[in-house]
Amino acid sequence: SHGPLAPRMGHFPAKAKSVIWLFMEGAPSAVDTFDPKPELTRRHGEMTDIKAFFGNPGPLMKSPFSFKQYGQCGQAVCDRYTNVAQHVDKMAFIKSCYSESNDHVPAIYQINSGLARPGFPTAGAWITYGLGSENQNLPGYVVLGNTKGAKGGPHNWGAGFLPSAYQGTLFRTQGSPILNLKRSANVTQSDQRSQLDLLAQLNAEYLQRYPEEAPFADRLDSFELAFRMQTEATDVVDLSRETEETHRLYGIDQEQSRSYGSKCLMARRLVESGVRFVQVYSDGEWDAHSKLTENHTQHCAATDIPIAGLLTDLEQRGLLDSTLVIWGGEFGRMPVSQDGDGRDHNPNGFLQWMAGAGIRGGTSYGATDDIGYAAVENRVSVNDLHATLLHLLGLDHERLTYFHNGRSYRLTDVAGDVIKAILS
Repeated sequence: SHGPLAPRMGHFPAKAKSVIWLFMEGAPSAVDTFDPKPELTRRHGEMTDIKAFFGNPGPLMKSPFSFKQYGQCGQAVCDRYTNVAQHVDKMAFIKSCYSESNDHVPAIYQINSGLARPGFPTAGAWITYGLGSENQNLPGYVVLGNTKGAKGGPHNWGAGFLPSAYQGTLFRTQGSPILNLKRSANVTQSDQRSQLDLLAQLNAEYLQRYPEEAPFADRLDSFELAFRMQTEATDVVDLSRETEETHRLYGIDQEQSRSYGSKCLMARRLVESGVRFVQVYSDGEWDAHSKLTENHTQHCAATDIPIAGLLTDLEQRGLLDSTLVIWGGEFGRMPVSQDGDGRDHNPNGFLQWMAGAGIRGGTSYGATDDIGYAAVENRVSVNDLHATLLHLLGLDHERLTYFHNGRSYRLTDVAGDVIKAILS
């Protein structure tokens, strides 16, 4: 196969073949999940000169949750994430991330594309452009979206100036994965095939005359992919093919975790079927400007069993060795309170973890200050995260380039360094 999604070799042997990115939209708080700060507890109620995004910052606020240490590595995890906590020895915690924008939409654009503005290729698009896909009957890059709708919309999984074959395809978790995928009842498969062949022939003639009309060819590629996907995509999202035990493992039997559990199970099925990059948005927002206890309790309950189930299942199937799992949001949250018991946005310091292929489990890298406000030790930019991701997939972030409008672009266009300390 030589289409846009034909599988290609990276620049060097890869540790990971695919990625499952557990995207916690709205931004979870590190000091309330995986990075407790005793100093913050000690100084609870003290006023500081920290400037907040929405003004009127309150005093320092200790975490409402209690923490215990888990695993051989002794990583602390809050009492709302006890299932995820069982897997800390598989994880590398990056505790010193920072980004530019304190507004959700540009911050989500940046965590996805490296730039805090829309219209640039996202990491999933770059990776699919670099490596193609292992399965020609499914998209290389699938997004299991936020059921409440993601802030910033399709730019979050767009291909920017790369050919549109590399953009993320939004799958729904119920019914047909993609609207209008099914053939209408009065068109046979062979008729549809003939129509596409005729179109291809007419388009090939047209493209010879007007070679600059490449986006037009992309559209034909997407018709071809849709044709091939009609059976396979419907099969891959059919979770009824899984055992009741597997459904329980992912928390699909419980109301609070059913939605995210279904998406995590679907992510495993997609990766197992050869999809390169799957992004799994959490539902609603971890955006706790007030009522942090309630907000984070609810989001942990929705994701705790599903994420733990996913890691267990990948490991049992021998897929964790080839799948990189990432968890995190678009920025962090303030150590000071807002609106009584909430926390404001904080791009100065936040946390992500990675597990699976090529990751040295049970490690911790970087640190924020004593109260969790700003990354101070081994600071990690979004470009560093992306460089590490590409590296694990066998791509050199300096060499994965695309020529557009007279210049050569890269995903880590600003600069990026692979975080060697977390690699196995």
